[in-house]
Amino acid sequence: MIIQCPHCGERVVVKGLGRKPLNIPLKNVYECIRKHRSVAVAANKLGCSQGYIHKVLKDNGQTLREVLKDKIATL
Repeated sequence: MIIQCPHCGERVVVKGLGRKPLNIPLKNVYECIRKHRSVAVAANKLGCSQGYIHKVLKDNGQTLREVLKDKIATL
């Protein structure tokens, strides 16, 4: 990607902007939540935010309550 330097005004090539996305497998999220029974502890163990865990569950059509009640078959 080519951007304009804010200091000198010349065009500069950069490899990428922003943070790389987390790619934590869904199975790891399920197992960690079931093991620790807490989103906060699971997020800490996985090295992500609590919001990321909720987003992963939502993207896969699951809720925290379903995961904790073991209504979801292990992948």
